[in-house]
Amino acid sequence: MLSEVPIKLTDIVLKYDDFTALDGVSFEVEAGQTMALLGHNGAGKSSIIKVILGLIAPSSGSVKIMGKSAQSSHLQHKVNLGYLPEDVSFYDKLTGREVLNYFAALKRVRPTRVADLIDEFGLGYAQDRQLKTYSKGMKQRLGVAQAILSEPGILLLDEPTVGLDPQASQFLYGKINQLKNSGCAVVVSTHELPLVESHMDSALIMSKGRRLAQGTSSELSAGSSLKAKIDFGELTSLVERDHYLRRFFIDGRLQVESGQKQHMIKYLVSQCQIFDFTIDEPKLEDIYHDLMVHPLLDQPAQ
Repeated sequence: MLSEVPIKLTDIVLKYDDFTALDGVSFEVEAGQTMALLGHNGAGKSSIIKVILGLIAPSSGSVKIMGKSAQSSHLQHKVNLGYLPEDVSFYDKLTGREVLNYFAALKRVRPTRVADLIDEFGLGYAQDRQLKTYSKGMKQRLGVAQAILSEPGILLLDEPTVGLDPQASQFLYGKINQLKNSGCAVVVSTHELPLVESHMDSALIMSKGRRLAQGTSSELSAGSSLKAKIDFGELTSLVERDHYLRRFFIDGRLQVESGQKQHMIKYLVSQCQIFDFTIDEPKLEDIYHDLMVHPLLDQPAQ
């Protein structure tokens, strides 16, 4: 028997009176995958996370967590889930160690796990200080440590790198990758596209409660109007002699759409005997901005 998909949303609609927060959103996140949840403020990212958590019941549609309804009263006893909210807030009079010990007791996690995470997240020097003395970055690290305390099977992170320096952010994604490699399904809502790009398996791009696009970096690139850029040492002189290549020569480089890339590579190798070249694929941030201008609202559900 095949194991259940950890997260599956089907045609989710979430309405508040005359405002629609989510409009027909569908996606799946499989075990061992990280999905980036992208979009402008108010796009519906946090609403999606709250729907997955069962904190908000959708107006219509289906939310299944490990094959069970997110609204099931028995779900919390069967799913090992970690969550980091966008605004991390703990009791300011507790120390860092007390906060993690409290959550460890709730989640039935061994005390040594708390000590390990305090050390790994660089909070040892402040573990016995009250949280009111912590900086935003320190509280964020504590919040992430709390989220992964139980080594969850499902991890939901809402803007996890806010307040973290670049080194701490890379460390965080390293921890996420460790969980993913052990089979955890991860959803990361973030505005930091360059940072998440190399760590995600897929992305869901939202706007005004609707899905603009979903897929891997390659699939999103193919659905955008952006082009891959190809360059090599003898390019300019070769273009002067080759009428075919001249059609794609823009701003000093060959620029081809996703569907033309393989054909162009084959042409360069077989017809031009060019074997050493670089290919610049569109970056996630560029794809995101392009899709915001040219949305794919008619894209079929994944």
